[in-house]
Amino acid sequence: MEEVSYTYPGSTKSALDGITMRIPKGKRCALLGHNGCGKSTLFLHMNGIYRPHSGTLNWNGEPYMYNRASLAELRRRVGLVFQDPEQQLIASTVEEDVSYGLCNAGMLEAEAVRKVQSTLARFGLDDLRERPVHHLSLGQKKRVALAGVMVLRPELLLLDEPTAYLDRLHTHRLLEELEAIHQEEGTTMLMATHDIDLAYEWSDWVFVMHEGRLVLEGTPDEVFAKREILAEMRLGVPLLFDVWDALGPSLLPDVTERPRTALELKSRLERYVIENKRKMR
Repeated sequence: MEEVSYTYPGSTKSALDGITMRIPKGKRCALLGHNGCGKSTLFLHMNGIYRPHSGTLNWNGEPYMYNRASLAELRRRVGLVFQDPEQQLIASTVEEDVSYGLCNAGMLEAEAVRKVQSTLARFGLDDLRERPVHHLSLGQKKRVALAGVMVLRPELLLLDEPTAYLDRLHTHRLLEELEAIHQEEGTTMLMATHDIDLAYEWSDWVFVMHEGRLVLEGTPDEVFAKREILAEMRLGVPLLFDVWDALGPSLLPDVTERPRTALELKSRLERYVIENKRKMR
Protein backbone atom coordinates (compact mmCIF):
# COMPACT_ATOMS: atom_id res chain seq x y z
CA MET A 1 0.00 0.00 0.00
CA GLU A 2 1.11 3.53 -0.77
CA GLU A 3 0.25 6.59 1.36
CA VAL A 4 -3.06 5.11 2.52
CA SER A 5 -5.24 7.34 4.70
CA TYR A 6 -8.70 6.79 6.17
CA THR A 7 -10.93 8.68 8.60
CA TYR A 8 -14.08 7.21 10.11
CA PRO A 9 -17.31 9.13 9.54
CA GLY A 10 -17.88 11.68 12.29
CA SER A 11 -14.23 11.69 13.35
CA THR A 12 -11.64 14.39 12.76
CA LYS A 13 -8.69 12.09 13.49
CA SER A 14 -7.23 9.81 10.83
CA ALA A 15 -7.45 6.11 11.66
CA LEU A 16 -4.79 5.55 9.00
CA ASP A 17 -2.46 8.43 8.26
CA GLY A 18 -0.39 8.07 5.10
CA ILE A 19 0.70 4.47 5.61
CA THR A 20 3.10 2.90 3.13
CA MET A 21 3.70 -0.80 3.75
CA ARG A 22 4.87 -3.85 1.85
CA ILE A 23 4.30 -7.32 3.26
CA PRO A 24 7.30 -9.60 2.57
CA LYS A 25 6.11 -12.69 0.71
CA GLY A 26 6.26 -15.99 2.55
CA LYS A 27 7.10 -14.39 5.90
CA ARG A 28 5.38 -14.54 9.28
CA CYS A 29 4.85 -10.89 10.18
CA ALA A 30 3.70 -9.36 13.46
CA LEU A 31 1.83 -6.05 13.70
CA LEU A 32 2.23 -4.31 17.06
CA GLY A 33 0.59 -1.23 18.52
CA HIS A 34 -1.80 -0.12 21.23
CA ASN A 35 -5.59 -0.31 20.93
CA GLY A 36 -6.84 2.36 18.56
CA CYS A 37 -3.59 2.68 16.61
CA GLY A 38 -5.25 1.43 13.40
CA LYS A 39 -4.34 -2.27 13.22
CA SER A 40 -7.88 -3.55 12.61
CA THR A 41 -8.64 -0.68 10.23
CA LEU A 42 -5.53 -1.60 8.27
CA PHE A 43 -6.72 -5.21 7.96
CA LEU A 44 -10.16 -4.11 6.77
CA HIS A 45 -8.45 -2.15 3.99
CA MET A 46 -6.18 -5.04 3.02
CA ASN A 47 -9.20 -7.32 2.69
CA GLY A 48 -11.10 -4.75 0.63
CA ILE A 49 -13.88 -4.22 3.19
CA TYR A 50 -12.88 -0.57 3.59
CA ARG A 51 -11.75 1.69 0.78
CA PRO A 52 -9.10 4.36 1.51
CA HIS A 53 -9.93 8.05 1.28
CA SER A 54 -6.52 8.57 -0.30
CA GLY A 55 -3.62 6.40 -1.39
CA THR A 56 -3.66 3.04 -3.14
CA LEU A 57 -3.51 -0.63 -2.24
CA ASN A 58 -1.86 -3.09 -4.59
CA TRP A 59 -1.81 -6.86 -4.95
CA ASN A 60 1.22 -8.20 -6.81
CA GLY A 61 1.73 -4.77 -8.33
CA GLU A 62 -1.87 -4.35 -9.49
CA PRO A 63 -4.09 -1.73 -7.80
CA TYR A 64 -7.18 -2.89 -5.93
CA MET A 65 -10.41 -2.81 -7.91
CA TYR A 66 -13.63 -2.45 -5.95
CA ASN A 67 -16.19 -4.08 -8.23
CA ARG A 68 -17.89 -7.25 -7.00
CA ALA A 69 -15.88 -9.73 -9.08
CA SER A 70 -12.52 -8.17 -8.19
CA LEU A 71 -13.35 -8.07 -4.48
CA ALA A 72 -14.42 -11.72 -4.52
CA GLU A 73 -11.09 -12.70 -6.06
CA LEU A 74 -9.18 -10.45 -3.64
CA ARG A 75 -10.86 -12.05 -0.61
CA ARG A 76 -9.97 -15.48 -1.92
CA ARG A 77 -6.32 -14.43 -1.96
CA VAL A 78 -6.35 -12.29 1.19
CA GLY A 79 -8.05 -14.07 4.09
CA LEU A 80 -9.02 -12.22 7.25
CA VAL A 81 -9.64 -13.89 10.62
CA PHE A 82 -11.38 -11.46 12.98
CA GLN A 83 -10.47 -11.12 16.65
CA ASP A 84 -14.03 -11.98 17.65
CA PRO A 85 -15.14 -15.15 15.84
CA GLU A 86 -18.78 -14.17 16.41
CA GLN A 87 -18.27 -11.57 13.68
CA GLN A 88 -17.27 -14.30 11.26
CA LEU A 89 -19.33 -17.41 12.02
CA ILE A 90 -22.64 -17.02 10.22
CA ALA A 91 -23.89 -20.54 9.39
CA SER A 92 -25.76 -22.95 11.66
CA THR A 93 -23.21 -25.75 11.93
CA VAL A 94 -19.44 -26.08 11.76
CA GLU A 95 -19.51 -27.86 8.39
CA GLU A 96 -21.84 -25.28 6.86
CA ASP A 97 -19.70 -22.43 8.09
CA VAL A 98 -16.46 -23.87 6.73
CA SER A 99 -18.14 -24.46 3.35
CA TYR A 100 -19.65 -20.96 3.14
CA GLY A 101 -16.72 -19.33 1.33
CA LEU A 102 -16.51 -22.11 -1.25
CA CYS A 103 -20.22 -21.85 -1.99
CA ASN A 104 -19.85 -18.11 -2.56
CA ALA A 105 -16.91 -18.77 -4.86
CA GLY A 106 -19.14 -20.91 -7.08
CA MET A 107 -17.07 -24.06 -6.71
CA LEU A 108 -18.51 -27.33 -8.01
CA GLU A 109 -20.25 -29.26 -5.24
CA ALA A 110 -18.05 -32.36 -5.41
CA GLU A 111 -14.86 -30.30 -5.22
CA ALA A 112 -16.30 -28.16 -2.41
CA VAL A 113 -17.22 -31.25 -0.38
CA ARG A 114 -13.72 -32.66 -0.81
CA LYS A 115 -12.07 -29.42 0.29
CA VAL A 116 -14.37 -29.03 3.30
CA GLN A 117 -13.75 -32.59 4.45
CA SER A 118 -10.00 -32.13 4.10
CA THR A 119 -10.08 -28.83 6.01
CA LEU A 120 -12.23 -30.21 8.82
CA ALA A 121 -9.78 -33.07 9.26
CA ARG A 122 -6.77 -30.76 9.14
CA PHE A 123 -8.09 -28.54 11.92
CA GLY A 124 -9.38 -31.40 14.07
CA LEU A 125 -13.01 -30.47 13.51
CA ASP A 126 -14.36 -33.78 12.17
CA ASP A 127 -16.13 -34.63 15.41
CA LEU A 128 -17.70 -31.16 15.51
CA ARG A 129 -18.93 -30.97 11.92
CA GLU A 130 -22.63 -31.16 12.89
CA ARG A 131 -22.24 -29.10 16.06
CA PRO A 132 -24.15 -25.78 16.14
CA VAL A 133 -21.55 -23.01 16.16
CA HIS A 134 -23.20 -21.32 19.14
CA HIS A 135 -22.46 -24.44 21.22
CA LEU A 136 -18.70 -24.18 20.68
CA SER A 137 -16.11 -22.91 23.12
CA LEU A 138 -14.17 -19.76 22.24
CA GLY A 139 -11.12 -21.81 21.26
CA GLN A 140 -13.25 -24.01 19.00
CA LYS A 141 -14.92 -20.98 17.42
CA LYS A 142 -11.55 -19.45 16.62
CA ARG A 143 -10.45 -22.72 15.04
CA VAL A 144 -13.61 -22.86 12.91
CA ALA A 145 -13.11 -19.24 11.82
CA LEU A 146 -9.53 -20.02 10.78
CA ALA A 147 -10.67 -23.16 8.93
CA GLY A 148 -13.35 -21.18 7.10
CA VAL A 149 -10.68 -18.84 5.76
CA MET A 150 -8.02 -21.47 5.04
CA VAL A 151 -10.40 -23.67 3.03
CA LEU A 152 -9.93 -21.05 0.28
CA ARG A 153 -6.13 -21.37 0.56
CA PRO A 154 -5.37 -17.63 0.64
CA GLU A 155 -1.90 -16.40 -0.23
CA LEU A 156 -1.98 -13.79 2.56
CA LEU A 157 -3.55 -14.59 5.93
CA LEU A 158 -4.48 -11.66 8.19
CA LEU A 159 -4.94 -12.59 11.86
CA ASP A 160 -6.46 -9.96 14.15
CA GLU A 161 -5.46 -10.80 17.74
CA PRO A 162 -5.88 -14.57 17.18
CA THR A 163 -4.73 -15.51 20.69
CA ALA A 164 -6.89 -12.95 22.52
CA TYR A 165 -8.82 -14.50 25.46
CA LEU A 166 -7.39 -17.97 24.78
CA ASP A 167 -5.83 -20.04 27.54
CA ARG A 168 -2.32 -21.39 27.22
CA LEU A 169 -3.42 -24.75 25.79
CA HIS A 170 -5.58 -23.26 23.03
CA THR A 171 -2.94 -20.63 22.26
CA HIS A 172 -0.32 -23.35 21.82
CA ARG A 173 -2.64 -25.37 19.60
CA LEU A 174 -3.46 -22.35 17.43
CA LEU A 175 0.21 -21.50 16.97
CA GLU A 176 0.95 -25.10 15.99
CA GLU A 177 -1.78 -24.90 13.35
CA LEU A 178 -0.38 -21.63 12.00
CA GLU A 179 3.11 -23.11 11.87
CA ALA A 180 1.80 -26.13 9.94
CA ILE A 181 0.04 -23.84 7.46
CA HIS A 182 3.20 -21.80 6.96
CA GLN A 183 5.45 -24.82 6.55
CA GLU A 184 3.15 -26.77 4.23
CA GLU A 185 1.77 -23.98 2.05
CA GLY A 186 4.20 -21.09 2.47
CA THR A 187 1.30 -18.78 3.33
CA THR A 188 2.31 -15.20 4.07
CA MET A 189 0.93 -14.17 7.47
CA LEU A 190 0.34 -10.87 9.21
CA MET A 191 -0.70 -11.16 12.85
CA ALA A 192 -1.89 -8.20 14.91
CA THR A 193 -1.02 -8.79 18.55
CA HIS A 194 -0.30 -7.05 21.85
CA ASP A 195 1.91 -9.95 22.95
CA ILE A 196 5.46 -8.76 22.30
CA ASP A 197 6.93 -12.03 23.57
CA LEU A 198 4.84 -13.95 21.03
CA ALA A 199 5.81 -11.51 18.28
CA TYR A 200 9.51 -11.95 19.10
CA GLU A 201 9.37 -15.74 19.14
CA TRP A 202 7.01 -16.28 16.20
CA SER A 203 7.64 -13.64 13.57
CA ASP A 204 10.21 -13.13 10.84
CA TRP A 205 9.31 -9.45 10.38
CA VAL A 206 7.73 -6.87 12.68
CA PHE A 207 5.67 -3.75 11.97
CA VAL A 208 4.87 -1.20 14.69
CA MET A 209 1.97 1.25 14.37
CA HIS A 210 1.23 4.34 16.45
CA GLU A 211 -1.70 6.74 16.03
CA GLY A 212 -2.49 5.56 12.51
CA ARG A 213 1.09 5.61 11.26
CA LEU A 214 3.70 2.97 10.57
CA VAL A 215 6.58 3.89 12.88
CA LEU A 216 8.95 0.92 12.73
CA GLU A 217 9.56 -2.21 10.70
CA GLY A 218 12.32 -4.76 10.42
CA THR A 219 13.45 -8.07 11.82
CA PRO A 220 12.45 -8.68 15.45
CA ASP A 221 15.98 -7.96 16.64
CA GLU A 222 16.15 -4.74 14.63
CA VAL A 223 12.79 -3.46 15.88
CA PHE A 224 13.24 -4.30 19.56
CA ALA A 225 16.70 -2.76 19.56
CA LYS A 226 14.93 0.61 19.12
CA ARG A 227 14.25 0.84 22.85
CA GLU A 228 13.89 4.62 23.02
CA ILE A 229 11.34 4.78 20.21
CA LEU A 230 9.37 1.89 21.72
CA ALA A 231 9.46 3.55 25.14
CA GLU A 232 8.02 6.76 23.67
CA MET A 233 5.06 4.69 22.47
CA ARG A 234 4.87 2.89 25.83
CA LEU A 235 5.79 -0.41 24.25
CA GLY A 236 8.29 -2.65 25.98
CA VAL A 237 10.70 -5.27 24.72
CA PRO A 238 10.33 -9.05 24.99
CA LEU A 239 11.54 -10.75 28.17
CA LEU A 240 14.04 -12.94 26.29
CA PHE A 241 15.43 -9.88 24.52
CA ASP A 242 15.95 -8.16 27.89
CA VAL A 243 17.47 -11.24 29.53
CA TRP A 244 19.95 -11.76 26.70
CA ASP A 245 20.93 -8.09 26.72
CA ALA A 246 21.69 -8.42 30.43
CA LEU A 247 23.48 -11.78 30.36
CA GLY A 248 24.49 -12.73 26.83
CA PRO A 249 27.47 -10.42 26.15
CA SER A 250 29.19 -11.35 29.41
CA LEU A 251 28.42 -15.08 29.32
CA LEU A 252 28.92 -15.81 25.62
CA PRO A 253 30.58 -12.80 23.98
CA ASP A 254 31.28 -14.74 20.78
CA VAL A 255 27.59 -15.54 20.20
CA THR A 256 25.97 -12.82 18.09
CA GLU A 257 22.60 -14.43 17.33
CA ARG A 258 20.03 -13.85 20.05
CA PRO A 259 17.87 -16.70 21.38
CA ARG A 260 14.26 -16.26 20.25
CA THR A 261 12.67 -19.00 22.38
CA ALA A 262 13.05 -20.32 25.92
CA LEU A 263 14.54 -23.52 24.51
CA GLU A 264 17.18 -21.57 22.59
CA LEU A 265 18.05 -19.60 25.73
CA LYS A 266 18.34 -22.85 27.70
CA SER A 267 20.69 -24.24 25.05
CA ARG A 268 22.91 -21.14 25.22
CA LEU A 269 23.09 -21.27 29.01
CA GLU A 270 23.92 -24.98 28.95
CA ARG A 271 26.73 -24.18 26.52
CA TYR A 272 28.03 -21.58 28.96
CA VAL A 273 28.00 -24.09 31.82
CA ILE A 274 29.85 -26.70 29.73
CA GLU A 275 32.49 -24.21 28.58
CA ASN A 276 32.96 -22.97 32.12
CA LYS A 277 33.53 -26.49 33.40
CA ARG A 278 36.18 -27.08 30.73
CA LYS A 279 38.03 -23.93 31.75
CA MET A 280 38.04 -25.00 35.39
CA ARG A 281 39.68 -28.38 34.69
